[in-house]
Amino acid sequence: MKLNNFLYLSILSCALISTGCSSSSSDDDNPPPPTGGGDDDPVVVLAPSAATLVFPEDVTECNTGVVDPNDETKSTVTFEWNISENTDRYTVTLTNLNTNSSTFVNSNTNEVDILIDRGTPYSWFVTSRANGTSESADSQVFRFFNEGPGVENYAPFPAEAVAPSRGATIATTTMVTLEWTASDIDDDIVSFEVFFGTEADPVTSIGSGETTSLEAVPVTSGTTYFWTVVTTDSTGNTSTSEIFQFKVG
Repeated sequence: MKLNNFLYLSILSCALISTGCSSSSSDDDNPPPPTGGGDDDPVVVLAPSAATLVFPEDVTECNTGVVDPNDETKSTVTFEWNISENTDRYTVTLTNLNTNSSTFVNSNTNEVDILIDRGTPYSWFVTSRANGTSESADSQVFRFFNEGPGVENYAPFPAEAVAPSRGATIATTTMVTLEWTASDIDDDIVSFEVFFGTEADPVTSIGSGETTSLEAVPVTSGTTYFWTVVTTDSTGNTSTSEIFQFKVG
């Protein structure tokens, strides 16, 4: 009887051991799926955020430029902005507001030196970019005057269209209100004159005044219109906006 019990226990123990080994081998052959973080997981590249502009400040005179020793009509200005998140590099877009020509300058840091004309109005903004993604983010746009020799009163900044917005197609109508914004470092704007028409370079003056809008301008459906604003300050300085365009549906 004791021998039979001994044989029974021995067989049972071997069976348990065999089962445990078999189970362990099965686990090794079929490991659980990864839960993430492995080498094969896709890399997620976050989109860059927009930078915050620091200098030159908006609607100000920039008087910190270093005059070019070989050309007194130019000076080097350091453009600065705050570092934006998820960003590897930046592009500064600088526009001469007298000629509407733009310069593009790349930087791997949050500042860059640019040689520009003195006594000239500019606008600028920064585009944030990141490696591994085509997404980008633009900062707000600042406008400033680069200090010039002997300038005591600056011309107004060129007006900017508000409505109809640039390139817009508006609903069918017979009358529109033209609206714009304007600014001046010296804060001495006295009048605006609006030129309007169907030609790409409008020469017909349709009104002038002190307000930044002109109401009841007649239009025709299916027609594209062009308009521009001449801004004048108290000393007679003037600026001409770019030519704005809209279509009546």
